[in-house]
Amino acid sequence: MSERSPAPGGLALVESLVNTLDVETGTDSLETADGRARFGIPEEELPQARELRESLRAALLAHAGHPPHRAVTPLGELLARAPLLVSVDERDGSATLAPAEAGPLLSRVAAAVAEALVAGTWSRLKACEAVTCHWAYYDRSPAGRGRWCSMQVCGARAKMRRYRAKAP
Repeated sequence: MSERSPAPGGLALVESLVNTLDVETGTDSLETADGRARFGIPEEELPQARELRESLRAALLAHAGHPPHRAVTPLGELLARAPLLVSVDERDGSATLAPAEAGPLLSRVAAAVAEALVAGTWSRLKACEAVTCHWAYYDRSPAGRGRWCSMQVCGARAKMRRYRAKAP
């Protein structure tokens, strides 16, 4: 539950998708029609959206140097199913990568990941190391070594646990 500002560019989509599940309470906003509508997910595609969300969470945990939270379909395997299209502007030669079909969530996520790879920002999107959290956040620290979504909540809890473990 971060007080951080959203991730840049298309990574905001990835961050908000991962954060549809509150690991601590078990609340899943994709359970509601409004929660699914935010991402354009029809109810019948909910299982695939959840699979994508948890594969993304595992990749974001890896960015932070942590093992997957559970067994998931590898993200690369899922993204390989998403057709992307490269278009080149005839006037200035600039190229963009976009989903071949604008609707499917998988294609939009694949385009966001590809955009972030090119921009060098993909590895800065991480998942909080707190096992009761795993909230996605964009690490803006100069060294890129952020560990928690919030120093005031998850970071403080971790530091307090370490302090108590040392106390006689």
